[in-house]
Amino acid sequence: MMKFIFMMVFLIPLGFFVNSFWLIQLFFFFMFFIFMLNFSFNFIFVNVSYYFGCDLLSFVMVLLSFWICSLMFMASEKIYKLSFFYNLFSFMMIFLMISLFCAFSTMNLFVFYLFFESSLIPTLILILGWGYQPERIQAGVYLLFYTMFASLPMLISVFYLYEKFNSLDFFFFSSVDNLFLYLCLNFVFFIKMPMFFVHLWLPKAHVEAPVSGSMILAGVMLKLGGYGLVRLMVLFMSLGMSINFVFITISLFGGLMISLVCLRQSDMKSLIAYSSVAHMGLVLGGIMTLNYWGFCGALMMMIAHGLCSSGLFCLANISYERLMSRSLFLNKGFINLMPSMSLWWFLFCSSNMAAPPSLNLMGEIILINSLIGWGYLSMIMLMFMSFLSAAYSLYLYSYSQHGKIYSGIYCFSSGYVREYLLLLLHWLPLNILVLKAEFIMLFI
Repeated sequence: MMKFIFMMVFLIPLGFFVNSFWLIQLFFFFMFFIFMLNFSFNFIFVNVSYYFGCDLLSFVMVLLSFWICSLMFMASEKIYKLSFFYNLFSFMMIFLMISLFCAFSTMNLFVFYLFFESSLIPTLILILGWGYQPERIQAGVYLLFYTMFASLPMLISVFYLYEKFNSLDFFFFSSVDNLFLYLCLNFVFFIKMPMFFVHLWLPKAHVEAPVSGSMILAGVMLKLGGYGLVRLMVLFMSLGMSINFVFITISLFGGLMISLVCLRQSDMKSLIAYSSVAHMGLVLGGIMTLNYWGFCGALMMMIAHGLCSSGLFCLANISYERLMSRSLFLNKGFINLMPSMSLWWFLFCSSNMAAPPSLNLMGEIILINSLIGWGYLSMIMLMFMSFLSAAYSLYLYSYSQHGKIYSGIYCFSSGYVREYLLLLLHWLPLNILVLKAEFIMLFI
């Protein structure tokens, strides 16, 4: 594992001193393929070195991080073309990738906490530095304070665990029956997921972030919350049986509420951001059931959501770069202007509503299984959530593609090859991974 960290550290001078925007992207793709050769088939850590090792959960998350980070360069060509501090952008991307890699592949809770928090800094700089509106400062403060508010109790809890177990390795953890510890440790992950009631930072951050910021937030940063919960639920197996119903109820009720909120959004990015909250609510519910199906479904849904949401943000940005607006009142009639792009809108919106053959469908089926197995009354909420996810996905598609073209459009170009390739590289893994989904079911 250390060789990958050193490899990324050596990219830093490349990012700063050489005109190498595309070269770093090529390196990320290269590292993705090299890392894929070290496939980890189960829950046993492989490639162990120092504090770092890799099981199936962390392997998939690191793979997703490499993939999304390399696609972020492809989506951010405008930064390079306008010479908008692209060297600093490359440096931030490398720093972000190093912190994500270390957070996902560490076997030690304190090291995980350290890199979990450090991944916040480059994301914040991406939003503040390359965001669009002046409100980005408020969005950055929201992001920072929501996460930092819950991370101090977690740090103290980590020290308590060290005193209790004399080690912070995930191997040596055993069950703890302490409600206060449960809340202190897990609340930071609830905020990161985000859970309903503590989700308000996410739509703000997404709307103000540049396309690269939105991609990394939706694609990888939200998964840090799910990853942390899966890792630490081993501590609360007995306590979780009696307390988790509260969080399952909140996540299912929140998913329903957020789905209704999606139906009245006029901002494309805001709608996609709220749909992320609804999907991650389902993931949270699956993890909280503490059963095998829930864990596997959560992992599958996290991969699917990472690729699908990231692709939708790319599509919203493609429209934004041409029209300079994200409003659905102005983004209309694109089927006449960009018919080939309409196909991609259709493909991603259908994946977002969990249509076959996307990985979203498989993840959703497994999560619904786990939640109904946990309590059959959850069927009511799940029924409405499934219906409304189809409703807001169709609303996004039909409003943006059909209707009368906005008369203020002066000049319009069709999609570039780079944009089609970017969308293909999101959509292909999302729909091809279904054929090899049994690997994800090996995690327990």
